[in-house]
Amino acid sequence: MTRSASESAGSTWLQRVTAGSRKAAYPQFGPGDQVRVWCRIPERDRTRLAPFEGIVIRRRGSGISETVTIRRVTYGEGVERIFPLHAPVLERIEVLRRAKVHRARLYFLRTKVGKTRLAAETKGTGKSQDEGRQADAQRPAPQEPQAPESQAQPASS
Repeated sequence: MTRSASESAGSTWLQRVTAGSRKAAYPQFGPGDQVRVWCRIPERDRTRLAPFEGIVIRRRGSGISETVTIRRVTYGEGVERIFPLHAPVLERIEVLRRAKVHRARLYFLRTKVGKTRLAAETKGTGKSQDEGRQADAQRPAPQEPQAPESQAQPASS
């Protein structure tokens, strides 16, 4: 099917309207990453910034309607918040720790009790810490320098 001229004009109009509401690019982050989101909270005659720090459970949508769900455990109680990425209440997003996960939705973290460990990526290599440990285990251990034979063995008479 081909689009009519009115449909294509409508999509460009929608893109122009939403482009004005989009925010500048946030740092790259995805599910499993630990982030700190700074959001504005209005209080009477002023606004304050409050951080919400947790693990990204999911990221969904695209364009102006993109949202991210962040989970943290506070005083033994799990708290999840859904943030629209292009909402004016968001000040900034800081990525504290990157993680390598095999899923796009980390709902299994809701049932986990205690501290959760996700494989963290090592900086620059793109490998997780577990992969780095495996590579180190396969590498031969460095040999200690040996003393010269004249010093190592006493002279026999």
